[in-house]
Amino acid sequence: MTQAEKRRFLIRRLLSEEREYRKLAVPPGADAQKRLLRSLLNVRPARAAGPDFLAVQDAYLREELRKKDVVGPEDLTPIAEGLYLWQGDITTLRCDAIVNAANSGMTGCYIPCHRCIDNCIHTCAGVQLRQECAAIMEAQGCAEKPGRAKITGAYNLPCKHILHTVGPIIRGRTTPEDRELLASCYRSCLTLAAEHGLESVAFCCISTGEFRFPNREAAEIAVKTVRQFLQEPTSVKKVIFNVFKDADYSIYKELLAGN
Repeated sequence: MTQAEKRRFLIRRLLSEEREYRKLAVPPGADAQKRLLRSLLNVRPARAAGPDFLAVQDAYLREELRKKDVVGPEDLTPIAEGLYLWQGDITTLRCDAIVNAANSGMTGCYIPCHRCIDNCIHTCAGVQLRQECAAIMEAQGCAEKPGRAKITGAYNLPCKHILHTVGPIIRGRTTPEDRELLASCYRSCLTLAAEHGLESVAFCCISTGEFRFPNREAAEIAVKTVRQFLQEPTSVKKVIFNVFKDADYSIYKELLAGN
């Protein structure tokens, strides 16, 4: 199959899963098809998919990844010992684990084509990720509390694992509890990475954006917590701070360059 044929196959299969979608037609343009495919993947419940669907999905997602510039720690210059700063798409980072800023449901973002990192990671990883997350949450039996971390496979991403953590949601001014919960997110992810013998971890800007934690304050907590952890003798040796916005890049560059 060509990439276009794979995309149309996946769309048709996803449309056939829901009665209300079965009469919808596959749009003719590639951009419209990509948007529809992402939307259908975003809203699809956590349930098993057939081996033929998974084979085509995996081939499609890996070909899409091949078109992008994949970056690993070896391609970056550390700003300080063991600390890296990179601006770009976290789903293109080749490292032992990337961190996903999840919600308390822990099974991804269900808003079609939402720009949050949770949506992006689940879209590029494939439907297997939502299934694994759902199994973890079913076994847990309750919503995930802020400050903790879970680990899953990465499926069609170039990293090996995904660390999922729920950051605090800010309503008004940040409180000491908010700050401690955010620090706990970083510690929990690093501790879990160390328990699995991982060496390189890439963090997104947890709790900023949708959860409204002030960017500079969040960065200060992130850098301080990671620096403290790296002083301990664990398998974690390289931490990448992944940012998307220019403002966050400037903040982290200043903080990492300082003592």
